Amino acid sequence: MPNIIQAKNTRPMIIYSLLLHMLLFWSCSKSGNDGPSNPPVTTPLTNEVDVWVTTGDQASKLLKQTSVLAFTQSPNNYPVIAIDSSTIYQNIDGFGFTLTGGSAMLLGQMSSFSRENILQEMFGCAGEQACISYLRLSMGASDLDDRVFSYNDLPAGQEDLNLTSFSLSRDTIHLIPILKEILKIQPGIKFMASPWSPPVWMKSNGSSIGGNLLSKYNDVYADYFVKYLKSMENNGIKIDAVTIQNEPQHGGNNPSLVMSAGEQAQFIKKHLGPKFRSAGLNTKIIIWDHNCDRPEYPVSILNDSEAKSFIDGSAFHLYAGDISALSQVHNAHPDKNLYFTEQWTGANGSFDGDLQWHVKNVVIGSMRNWSKVALEWNLASDPLFDPHTPGGCTQCKGALTINKNIVTKNVGYYIIAHASRFVPTGSVRIESNTISNVHQVVFLTPKGKKVMLALNETDKSEIFNIQYKGKKVLVSMQAHSVATFVW
Repeated sequence: MPNIIQAKNTRPMIIYSLLLHMLLFWSCSKSGNDGPSNPPVTTPLTNEVDVWVTTGDQASKLLKQTSVLAFTQSPNNYPVIAIDSSTIYQNIDGFGFTLTGGSAMLLGQMSSFSRENILQEMFGCAGEQACISYLRLSMGASDLDDRVFSYNDLPAGQEDLNLTSFSLSRDTIHLIPILKEILKIQPGIKFMASPWSPPVWMKSNGSSIGGNLLSKYNDVYADYFVKYLKSMENNGIKIDAVTIQNEPQHGGNNPSLVMSAGEQAQFIKKHLGPKFRSAGLNTKIIIWDHNCDRPEYPVSILNDSEAKSFIDGSAFHLYAGDISALSQVHNAHPDKNLYFTEQWTGANGSFDGDLQWHVKNVVIGSMRNWSKVALEWNLASDPLFDPHTPGGCTQCKGALTINKNIVTKNVGYYIIAHASRFVPTGSVRIESNTISNVHQVVFLTPKGKKVMLALNETDKSEIFNIQYKGKKVLVSMQAHSVATFVW
């Protein structure tokens, strides 16, 4: 698969490794008082830390560095990021994107050879593959499908209380076949599903845009969730989690639905939770799935003990508010999980600006505030930022641009791959102190590797120590760069 913007740069990241690492150790002996000395003997350094770098100027893109880094006990006066693997925070489910219907359509229209190559590169975990481990799906259409649809569309004025007309037929064209191909590459990948709108006959305004779920259809809409999950499972696709509604306070998208916190709590505790239990479903139920400016929305639902008993956690976007809102919800209900599920990169954004803002907030920020996942928005779009519904997002840039069989990697790819390639499902976040000018988060993988994702968003190189178990390695990060350190 062509990678038409993958830059190669042989210039290594500047590494400072103390005077100790630059000295030659001489061993001399003499044959008698006047005998010649032996030739100098050097002590070779063994690299202990691997580093991959992406720079805002695109000179390096997830490029492995060649410098040698070794831990030492020699002192220096530079700031220290101390890593403590005995202090463990949340488990990590994964990193990824939303595989919208539009993304699946673009992938499905590729040649089988080209599609297999890009899917291997995205979801495989060998060598330089991205090892994407988590995907969000839309239940029915999102605004990045080529048309609006649900799984139970009816002529105006009709209803289907038994859901006899329920069908995944639209998803069987591209989405489900693509998911099956992905599962062959990575069987352990996790899927989350989110509805953008119920069938319009269940809504107060009879429209795909806005409106509320009519309370008389709460029970049948819960059945709709159950039918979806069982139908997907019959197609070999296990859905790990569902959110109740994508962006429940944004009714202007197409499709969309407005849902208050009280309506979500009622729907979960009286309808969806009991339906899942009676159907034997262990799919996680996740609330909110909207911006960081309203932490009181999920907290108020979790304060309802009956609703809380069915809820796994809360999901967030960051089009408003501050990423620290996740910790506010964690502090209020530390027994419930947190998920970061969406942030888009746009047609008019810069590589430099998007790389730094998203790594700082979506990945490092969400992880340091207890999130189990970090998901960017759209996996793929075409060169015109299509497909999308009428009124849907016209400038959402995919992590990939797919132009027939030609694939270009955009900034979203590097934002996620800097984590996904190195931090598999089952890793845990571990303790690391903060220092000025360098944002970072550190993980311990199931195989015992330590992984630090770091960002220098300043205009100069930043020199600092990474300290682990009493030893330090001194490194420098270029201005406006992202680095993943692994040891």
